[in-house]
This record gives sequence, structure tokens and C-alpha cells, in this order.
Amino acid sequence: MISRLSQLMTSTTERLQLADGLAPLLIRLYLAPIMMQAGWTKFQSFDSTVAWFGNAEWGLGLPFPELMVTLAAGTELIGGLLLIPGIAVRWLSIPLLFTMLVAMLTVHWENGWLAIADSSSWLANERVMEASERLERVRAILQEHGHYEWLTGRGSVVILNNGIEFAATYAIMLLSLIFTGGGRFTSVDDLIRRRYGTPAAR
Repeated sequence: MISRLSQLMTSTTERLQLADGLAPLLIRLYLAPIMMQAGWTKFQSFDSTVAWFGNAEWGLGLPFPELMVTLAAGTELIGGLLLIPGIAVRWLSIPLLFTMLVAMLTVHWENGWLAIADSSSWLANERVMEASERLERVRAILQEHGHYEWLTGRGSVVILNNGIEFAATYAIMLLSLIFTGGGRFTSVDDLIRRRYGTPAAR
């Protein structure tokens, strides 16, 4: 019985390996527009982003802010674009992962885990719990003075907590791509590897 189960698991695993490029493909297609939008937004508001990167009082206080913004925005925009066909996926995932880690540590870390303030979550910290009072006040004001049903017709009113949740998720996905590469049969990297016999990323 155990032997049969082992054989079944082995044969199933071998069959699944034919589609092992699907997961990296889906991760790439998920991350690409996110990275591209982040880079494009930085370029669109270049001056204000530089000011935020460089100011130590109300911003990040990073050195060489113009260079930092250019590198971050270029990495996200170009890297995200090249993720779609799967070109140099392992190499591109490294600087993209670095930008996510920097964002986590410099922007989101002090806010805790949650991206949206949800006082019912077991991950809620003091900041999130305090935000719940503000949210109730916002709702009360809107219900009294605004068109509340119209305003909330496409979703509930929430308070952005800006925690590490999203950046950490993207970082984990990029780390996965560093190990898997672009994906077998689903990336330009793998096409080059199979055609020219190079040890390029799958």
C-alpha cells in the first residue's frame, strides 16, 4: 500500500513538472504591472519624490535623492516591463527585491504589518487600534453631512495604515523568482537556455 502511494506520488510529481513554469509565469505577470506603476509614479512626480527621499524631517532622509529616485524608478519600470516576457528574471529580481526591502525598512516598518487599518485583526497594533476611533468619526461625519451611500457605493471607507503587508508579499514573490527563474517553457530566459545550452535562468 505504501509502495503504491509512493509510486503514485512520484508519477504525479513527474507529470506536474511539465507545468512547473506556470507558477513563475503567474508571479511575473502579477508583479509586472505593480512594479511598472510604482516606477512610473515616481517619474511622474519626480521632484516631489526627490524631496521626500532627501528630506530628513518629514521624508526618508536618504543621501543623493535624485540618484536614488532615478535608480528606484528605473529599476521598477524597466524591471517590471522585462518580467512580462521573462528576460533576465533572476538578475532583475535582485534589485527589485532590494527596492522592496528598502521600502519595508524606511517607509512601512514603523506602521506594523497591516496595509489597511483593521482593528479586528490579530495583527493590529496600537496605531491600528487608535485609527479605529478616527474611522468611526469619519463615517459619522459622512453619514451626517455627505452622500454616504453614494460615497461607499464602490467599497467601504477605510484608513490606510501603510504597513509592510504588500511590500513583504512582493519581496517574497521576488525572492521566489530568484530561485526559480522565469519559468520553464514560459520565459525568454528558458528559450535561450534550451536553444543555446547556456546555464541561463529558467
